[in-house]
Amino acid sequence: MDRLVRNVRTVEEGARLRWEALFADLEAQWEAAESAELAAEVEDRSRREIGYLRLVDRLRPAVGHRLRFDVVGQAGPERGAITGRLLALGPDWLLVEDVGGGEVLVPSRSLLAVRGLRGEAAHPGHEGRVGARLDLRHVLRGVARDRSGCLVVLSDGRTVSGTIDRVGTDFVDLAEHAPGEFRRPRAVEGCTVPLTAIVLLRRA
Repeated sequence: MDRLVRNVRTVEEGARLRWEALFADLEAQWEAAESAELAAEVEDRSRREIGYLRLVDRLRPAVGHRLRFDVVGQAGPERGAITGRLLALGPDWLLVEDVGGGEVLVPSRSLLAVRGLRGEAAHPGHEGRVGARLDLRHVLRGVARDRSGCLVVLSDGRTVSGTIDRVGTDFVDLAEHAPGEFRRPRAVEGCTVPLTAIVLLRRA
């Protein structure tokens, strides 16, 4: 009788252990499938979120940091690249302090590549409605109001120096004069430059 009881208990214990092993295996499979599904969902969501990012979103966390900006053409003394600290940026422009301490305004369309960025990015739309409207024309109008001389590098590598008189929808009127000289109405020649021809601008 005792042997029979022991045999029954052994069978029951073996069955219980098999059931526990089965449940543990099923639970492990469930957790693995759930983890894989979550990872796929996160990856898909990340891809979709990255798809909404703009250049300005990638650049925003780098304000204050030193970067290298490759620009179109052989931009005069810049030789196609500017290395310096990113000071500010807007929807279609950025302001860089170069190694010499000068400030360079660069339209975003002049950029070929930006080197030195980390993986961070600002959330799309972080600049708000007002910031989104502060485009290149607004910045150039600020330069015009300041009446300071500037050096403009054109898309073919030539430079034009003078003072910005006014800024239109897609052009600037520039009163040409030598760098360092004040604007004298009788000693200047007018020059109209399409915004699309401006590679960068340095203020005197």
